[in-house]
Amino acid sequence: MTKLIKTLAAAAAATVLTTGAFAQSAREIRGPSPYVAIENEPAPKLIVDAPLPEGLAIGVYWAQYRVENLRIVPVFGKGALGASPRIGHLHVIVDDLPWWWADASDNNTVDIANFPPGPHKVKIQLVDAGHNVIPGQEVTHTFTIPDTAASHKH
Repeated sequence: MTKLIKTLAAAAAATVLTTGAFAQSAREIRGPSPYVAIENEPAPKLIVDAPLPEGLAIGVYWAQYRVENLRIVPVFGKGALGASPRIGHLHVIVDDLPWWWADASDNNTVDIANFPPGPHKVKIQLVDAGHNVIPGQEVTHTFTIPDTAASHKH
C-alpha cells in the first residue's frame, strides 16, 4: 500500500510540474499592463485568418483577427497618439469603396453580412488613434460568394 501511495504521489507531482511548465502568464497572453509605459515598444502586428467558408457559403464574411503590441480601444485623436501601451483600431474597406468604417470593438472577428453573389474584396488595416495606417499592417482578402448564397437573408 505504501508503494502505491508513493507511486500516485510521484505521478501527481509530475503532472503539477508538467502543467506548470506549460502555463502562460497573463502578460504572455494579454500583453503588458496598461498602468506602466513601455520603453522601446515593438512594432504593432495585425494577424487575420482567412474568411470562414461556412460564412461565405451564405454571403457572410467572418474573419478572426488578433493584434500584437497594440490595444484596440475606442479612443481617437492626436492626444491619444502618445499613449503607452500603444492604442489603435481597425479600418475595414469593402470592395474598394471610397469609405471605410472604424472597428474599435476588439471582438476578435470582422463580421460583414449580405454580400451578393460574385467576387468581393475586404481590406483590414491596423491604424493608430489618429487613423494613420501602421506601415505593413494591412490584410486583403479576395473571395467569391456563390450563387446559392442569394437564397440566404440575414
